[in-house]
Amino acid sequence: MKKRTLVLGASLKPSRYSNIAIKRLRDNAIETVAVGLQKGIVADVAIETENIFFENIDTVTLYLNPKRQESYYEYIINLQPRRVIFNPGAENIELMELLKENGIESEIACTLVLLSTKQY
Repeated sequence: MKKRTLVLGASLKPSRYSNIAIKRLRDNAIETVAVGLQKGIVADVAIETENIFFENIDTVTLYLNPKRQESYYEYIINLQPRRVIFNPGAENIELMELLKENGIESEIACTLVLLSTKQY
């Protein structure tokens, strides 16, 4: 497996894009961990409700609006991922600037599109 990914804002609801992203990441054999509001399992991924320090995170993919992201700033920076993907609706210039200051790449993109076009 490669590109260990944290889905931040994970949902148990099958219609939510974060839920679909977890399934697609796993379909692409990408090791995936998740943090959301409710504990549960999507595909074979356990959704945690605490800010667990996961090691070796390559990518954080955000499914939270900018206001909800604020409480995760320090958590994301401390994980030291290679990049953070801001999915549609999650765009946040303030966090992008903080990430840049900490040597973390960021991009405004859609994880589902990146996966489907083999650009992930």
